[in-house]
Amino acid sequence: MKNQIRVGVLRETKNPPDRRVAIPPDTGLKILDRFSNVSIFIQPSDIRCFTDAEYREHGYFLTEDLRGCDILIGVKEVNIPTLIPHKTYLFFSHTAKKQAHNRKLLQQVIERNITLIDYEYLTDIAGNRLVAFGHWAGVVGAYKALRARGMRTDFFDLPPARTCLDMNDMYNHLKKITLKPIKILITGGGRVAMGAMQTIRVLNLREVNADEFLSKEFDEPVVCRIDPNQYAERIDGSEFDMQHFIKKPEMYRSIFKKFSKVSDLYIACHYWDPKAPKFLTPQDYKEDDFRISVIADVSCDIDGPLPSTLRSSTIASSFYGYDRFNEEETIPFVDRRNVTVMAVDNLPGELPRDSSVDFGEALTENVYEALFGDDPNGILERATIAKDGKLTRHFAYLQDYLEGKNAVTL
Repeated sequence: MKNQIRVGVLRETKNPPDRRVAIPPDTGLKILDRFSNVSIFIQPSDIRCFTDAEYREHGYFLTEDLRGCDILIGVKEVNIPTLIPHKTYLFFSHTAKKQAHNRKLLQQVIERNITLIDYEYLTDIAGNRLVAFGHWAGVVGAYKALRARGMRTDFFDLPPARTCLDMNDMYNHLKKITLKPIKILITGGGRVAMGAMQTIRVLNLREVNADEFLSKEFDEPVVCRIDPNQYAERIDGSEFDMQHFIKKPEMYRSIFKKFSKVSDLYIACHYWDPKAPKFLTPQDYKEDDFRISVIADVSCDIDGPLPSTLRSSTIASSFYGYDRFNEEETIPFVDRRNVTVMAVDNLPGELPRDSSVDFGEALTENVYEALFGDDPNGILERATIAKDGKLTRHFAYLQDYLEGKNAVTL
């Protein structure tokens, strides 16, 4: 007989509040049906996108006290005082890149003998991530980019994504707008960029390739998505190679500047390595033919490839201005010479119901078999940062960070 496993769904405690949940009501029922040895307990929450009433209607038991549970599942970092010793936790800990603000969290995980499994490192044997919210960051980021364009031009008005019931509601608002002839650029080819393209395609815009985008003007709005080979080149003049670019990004230089001369709205959805070339310099922004008016930095790399991303913004206050001549933040939508920046770092939180269901389904299909049974492919082992009061071998490099010797500020 399989051991009985009690799973507790945590109330999110990170500030600003996050309304997402890893086990939505319907998804939880699928888990219970599939794994007969599992029971699920819900910690009440007055901010969660699925209400306490919805969980009760589905037959769940709600309780503040989760000390009787074996596994505790959340989304964002758990508030330190609420950590229960000797439990297994799953959440995005943001510690594996030595983030300074979460060092104390990892220290307490070790001190309290907690097993910490980080979603970001749940991968298959080939290294592909099994669960992520990236697609939804792109979906929402593109919508917010268009909203910023409407606010900047006063030509159309879109409600905040957070006020929409779900993605379909958001898209219904999007279908009502009309764009003037503008050129929209998207960088990236992964989940995030595909999510952005999904949103842009709601408008049925003409999609053009990089050569057309760079060389032509159009009497209709167009969109172009580009991959790294179109915005970076090898310093030694050799042919671009994607695997080489991933392994040796420092051997490349940016050729992105030409796109800044022809783009009106730019949605950044790429992955960027700190060793890779920066897309633009502050000086590039000051040139007379710099054309981009709105930059939606979905990737949100502070001190990264785009100088205008001075800081992350918030769901409640999503936009700020970038004075491209003085290189400083300013009030958005006031001076048309400034660039409007959107750099929200938790975009999926604006469509919490959709993104939670998608995330929960991915966990159910790809992870729970290993979590509630055997783990022959090492899925959990690769994602376990701490266990038995110490770092695991995959994350032993965090020891100096754990001891307070170094960290990075993100």
